[in-house]
Amino acid sequence: MEAVVPQEITNELTQILANLVLGDNKIRSNAEKVVNDRLAQTPDLYLLALAQFAVAADTEVMRSFSLVLLRRLLFRSPPQQHQKDSRLTLYDHMSTQALTTLERLLLHSLSHEPSDSVRRKTVDTVCDLANNAMSRGRPWHALQAQAFSMTQVAETGFRECAFRVFSGSPNLVMDLQTEAVLSVFQKGLQDAHSVDVRLAALRASVSYLTASDIHQLSQSLSLLYPMLDTLPSLPNLHLKTFLSSLTSLCSSRPQLFAPHLPALLSFLRALIMPTADPGPTPTVAKPFPATSRSFSFPPEQTQSDEENSETAEDEDKEQVRRAALELMVSLSEARPSMVRGIEGWTPAIVRACLEGMAELPENGLETWLETDPCDDAIDENYPYVYDQALDRLASALGGKEILPPAFQHIPSMLANYDWRQRHAGLMAIAAIAEGTSKIMQIELGKVVDLVTPMFKDGHPRVRYAACQCLGQLCTDLEEVIQEKHHQQLFAALIPTLEASEHRVHAHAAAALINFCEGVEHDTLVPYLDLIVERLLRMLNANSEQGKQEKRYCQEQAITSLAMVADASETTFAKHYASIMPLLLNVLRNANSADHQKLRLKAMECAGLIAVAVGRDIFRPDSRTLIDALINIQNSPVEPSDTMLATYLIATWAKLCQALGPEFEPYLPVVMPALLNAASAKADVSIYEDDNDGNREREGWETISMDGQIVGIRTSTIDEKCQAFDTLVIYCSVLGGRFGPYLSQSLELTLPALQFYFHEGVREASCRLIPLLFSCGKHSGTLTPQMVQASLHQIIRCLRTETDPSFVASLYRSIIDSLLVVGMGALIPELGDGLIDATKAQLTAFADKRKKRNGRPASEIAEEREDLALLEEMEDFALEDMEKLLRLLDPQHPLLIAVASVRDLGLSQWETEDDDDCER
Repeated sequence: MEAVVPQEITNELTQILANLVLGDNKIRSNAEKVVNDRLAQTPDLYLLALAQFAVAADTEVMRSFSLVLLRRLLFRSPPQQHQKDSRLTLYDHMSTQALTTLERLLLHSLSHEPSDSVRRKTVDTVCDLANNAMSRGRPWHALQAQAFSMTQVAETGFRECAFRVFSGSPNLVMDLQTEAVLSVFQKGLQDAHSVDVRLAALRASVSYLTASDIHQLSQSLSLLYPMLDTLPSLPNLHLKTFLSSLTSLCSSRPQLFAPHLPALLSFLRALIMPTADPGPTPTVAKPFPATSRSFSFPPEQTQSDEENSETAEDEDKEQVRRAALELMVSLSEARPSMVRGIEGWTPAIVRACLEGMAELPENGLETWLETDPCDDAIDENYPYVYDQALDRLASALGGKEILPPAFQHIPSMLANYDWRQRHAGLMAIAAIAEGTSKIMQIELGKVVDLVTPMFKDGHPRVRYAACQCLGQLCTDLEEVIQEKHHQQLFAALIPTLEASEHRVHAHAAAALINFCEGVEHDTLVPYLDLIVERLLRMLNANSEQGKQEKRYCQEQAITSLAMVADASETTFAKHYASIMPLLLNVLRNANSADHQKLRLKAMECAGLIAVAVGRDIFRPDSRTLIDALINIQNSPVEPSDTMLATYLIATWAKLCQALGPEFEPYLPVVMPALLNAASAKADVSIYEDDNDGNREREGWETISMDGQIVGIRTSTIDEKCQAFDTLVIYCSVLGGRFGPYLSQSLELTLPALQFYFHEGVREASCRLIPLLFSCGKHSGTLTPQMVQASLHQIIRCLRTETDPSFVASLYRSIIDSLLVVGMGALIPELGDGLIDATKAQLTAFADKRKKRNGRPASEIAEEREDLALLEEMEDFALEDMEKLLRLLDPQHPLLIAVASVRDLGLSQWETEDDDDCER
């Protein structure tokens, strides 16, 4: 192929690429700088040179590297960007002639590259280029024609790449006749010579159907038949990949599978069930083993080879099993009503999950007992896939559908001789509790009767599972189970706090936390002495002769004591003298890295106990605790102690609640760090490569946005949210005494109304503004300018806000603020802006509700719970809007509009009977 750039450019690029792939950081860094310099000066030349190198380089490695680099560079901003629109990329700066040449080079690579691996890199680059070009209004008809042509060639590698192109860029075929597209895809799905071609055709079909509009879908229904027909003849090695490729279509276009569900169930049911057990002993499995081995040539496969082969085969079967289960669960989540009508669908999945949950390693109990649960490598063997699948299925289908098949098996599992079956039965109840809670409440007594005897089971892992199950039930059926069955639960739980195994009694203490979060004060009090006595024994075990408690048990005991104190409130005062000295001792002396978590838990517990017992009882120890916290705050922080700042902020807030006005002298100690945390900016990183290792960093979350990977450091924004929640506490407790910090707090609060990275920050800001007004009013530090600036910012947010929940919060913030400063603060300019924003919100709510009402009933039925929740949030916003309007004028003309918009709501959500039928 003729050269498209001067030879000197090619020579220079050859050296640059050679330096970029070297391991020497300095050489590579210099090469990157040269690349950026050249791209800043003559981007066309060097991008075309890179494309030419991808065609003409001598080695596969360099051709691959050139394609990867070209893909990265094309759609990034130019180096030393000066233009006004920073969204423009190097591609956007290329001339039409250069783009045509670039496309021609890549098409040549696609059709002539001899290496399969390099050709796949070409496909990735071509698809990126095609998608971005089409989004800019530049079609690529030559690629469309060449890809169709390649589906007909003899070489399987080129046929596969053609379908890879269609998969990566489905818009290439969206403007073609549906019949022609389906014909090509069907031929690829039925390719008799290559599994890879069939897989690529399947993925292309999935992409096409996902991107199709309703009209195209209606004409493409027949494509599902050859797509599903690819599955039965596949070996396990490939079947997993095919099933996984179909799963995304289950989520995006579940309705396409409706006619095929009976056949799918028949095929998938056999895959999701485990292979039949060959027998309990080797003798049963192989009753007539060979007693001697004769010499033969060639040598027979050795036992070791056979075992390795069997292991690989078992792993393939397990991967297929999980992929099939994921497909069925995804389909159930995407269209619950569709699968409910298929007889046997739900029972098959439920049974498969129960079987899978029982597949625990039989041995290793001693290791499990001695391992800290925080870093328990053994639990990596726990079959979370089946546990989570059952949880998801229950949430999607509800109690009426899940509970009958589940409890067809669970009672017999709990009575099984195999501890793994009993363990699985308990964990299954825990997994389905949340999704089936409304129906489970009806038979809750029977469920409790099944669970509580398991606390006396002979196997520690079963008792551990019983603690897990009870804790989950207390969370998912909060208040109901505590109120009706507290006697049975305490009778099972309290003795387990003294179990001989560390992991079991620590988990019992953890379950106690779940119980206390939903228990009434009067229900807990009769059991308080028994609970505290055992938790103190767990905490103090090291001081008793012959006993050595694990540190994680002590940490758990402290946490549980804190929750018990919080739930029992002032009644806990009788135990104060036994516990607070222990906590103060930990805070003064637990300074090593090994004791970091223990110190944090003690800090949290001391704060909660201080609030529970009240100011008078806590006051004698307050100075000692505060001195200990100041010492910790001023000491050097270990890099590994990442949670210290969070716990300090939370504990200072608790002490403020406990001491009330007496906390004022300590504000200079706590406010600098708090204001620093509240002022934190969102830490955001943009990754150009999906495989960037930074995406896996702890404390970060990633989202895909506009073709890029955006990473957000959640630990920073979580601490910012906590800081704002603490400002709310300080301001509400201290009132006018918080006056010296009014101006700084308000400066941070107003911009935080638009901190879209964390809803908690925005909500706390809404609550904080009227509290700051009250603080300023009582301290004489509030100015009219502060009031008007704050109201202006709230109204500005209200004008554009789309989240109905936050709209309600903004209205409440305005109402509470006006009640503090008086209606006169709403000057005409602000009043007019408020009414305009309210009209805009009313119009937006009305449009959404009209659009909702115009949807087909079948679509609404599928999303009835989500829509009911959304309309409930809208109703709250309308209610707060109405309150504000009545505050402005009891006969305000917009009140009629509010009522009219409210009446546009869907009427289905008014009855509870339907909900019970579904759940």
